Amino acid sequence: MNETTRPAAPPAPAAETLPGVTPSQLRIVLAGALLAMLLAALDQNIVNTALPRMAADLGGMAHLSWVVTAFMLTSTTTTPLYGKMSDLYGRRALFFIAIFLFLGGSIMSGASQTMGQLIGFRALQGLGAGGLMVLAQAMVADVVPPRQRPRYQGLFSGTFGLASVAGPLVGGFITQTLSWRWVFYVNVPIGVLALVMLAIGLRKKAPGVVRPVDHLGAVLLATATAMLLLLLAWGGTEFPWASWQTAAMAGGTAGLAALFLWREAVAPEPLIRLNLFRNPVFARGVAVGGMMVFAMMGSTVFLPLYFQLVLGMAPAEAGAMLVPQVGGMLTTSILGGRIVSRVGRTKPFLLLALGLEAAALASLGLFAWLAAPAWVFLISLLTLGLGMGMGMPNLTTAVQNAVDHREVGAATGTMAFLRSLGGALGVATSGTIMAHSLAITAAGQGKSLAQLTQQAAQAVSAADAGAMALAYRAALTGCFALSGVVMTAALLVTLGLPERTLRNRVDDEVRG
Repeated sequence: MNETTRPAAPPAPAAETLPGVTPSQLRIVLAGALLAMLLAALDQNIVNTALPRMAADLGGMAHLSWVVTAFMLTSTTTTPLYGKMSDLYGRRALFFIAIFLFLGGSIMSGASQTMGQLIGFRALQGLGAGGLMVLAQAMVADVVPPRQRPRYQGLFSGTFGLASVAGPLVGGFITQTLSWRWVFYVNVPIGVLALVMLAIGLRKKAPGVVRPVDHLGAVLLATATAMLLLLLAWGGTEFPWASWQTAAMAGGTAGLAALFLWREAVAPEPLIRLNLFRNPVFARGVAVGGMMVFAMMGSTVFLPLYFQLVLGMAPAEAGAMLVPQVGGMLTTSILGGRIVSRVGRTKPFLLLALGLEAAALASLGLFAWLAAPAWVFLISLLTLGLGMGMGMPNLTTAVQNAVDHREVGAATGTMAFLRSLGGALGVATSGTIMAHSLAITAAGQGKSLAQLTQQAAQAVSAADAGAMALAYRAALTGCFALSGVVMTAALLVTLGLPERTLRNRVDDEVRG
């Protein structure tokens, strides 16, 4: 039989690990990366419930929001840099730097004596957190072949979802039983354990040709991102949206973004290679990722507020309402990942996930508008969790599968960066909707509902309380409806996503 008529060999079965990576080494590395992901995800939420105690001890109530904003600024701006540098120098060294920065910031935040110190140390903590998220997901590409990645990306997605819901509960428990300072100190043993596991399991990158880092591009991107996030944080609070300050910051953001794009087009080793956006899977994937987080953050951030202010629940009851969402997310992130690894295709599961999320968010808006009873919301939250568990991990896998292995870190960092921006935009947009909807005067208060403190809101009459509930219901209905529209748009963008079968080997992943 000649070469032209010989039947094709059957495809090689998908290996569980890459050559040179033992199963025990894989387990150690994944455990360390999951702990690192847990640290970063938990710290985004665990601090919120401790903020009142921090203000009571340190003063500076007017600057309290900066405890969250400083962390968000530094963690968002550093994600692309961590991704690119990990491609150049390996994940191991960058992981160590990120964990040390995070733990150092945690210890100093817990020891803060003034609000200024706390804000500064939270910014330092964010410098480390920006790397933990990106490197944990990019690291999977170093130890697991593409075909098997959905199984493990699902674990990261489940960990993130669990931390998002457990964070406020754990933060409240620690603050009440110990002190708000232990909200930061608790990171130390978890971080040390993650550091030890990654030191044992991760291999050092083989020495190669030293390539320069695009420092100017990193500065331009960080400055543009910081200005945009400050605009979102200050707009409508520190100064009106229709003001010269807003126009100046918006113009500065646009100008810096244009300079960054010019720099990336001419830099010998760009931070984000613009040619990646010619890859339709990458371009659509990062866009869909940003839209998904925009929709999720624009709605779920305010869900506990709706349950407490409109449905009259206690904080603990409001937190318990999110349990179906977490359960659905954990179920599909683990089981769905295994199914995708066997099938080798991500697009059908992405479409199903986005369809479930869009339907769930739209139903939240409908139920809020109809003043539905609390148990009806549990159905929407379960549906939302089922979609979330399948959505983001498969999207990350599809993007990583579509680029050269040498650019996995940069691709993952870019995706994480746009997701963070999407989340910030989602929260800011929903906050604007709420501010406009609540711009009515409560009888006898002389203030808008948005300006009332929690104590003043509890002291209003029964008639005013009913008016407040109605106003918040209308405001949050608008937030949920916007999220449903954005998630539907993400579904439509995904329809044009090219399908690429997941590969069994990293060698198959490399393209020219």
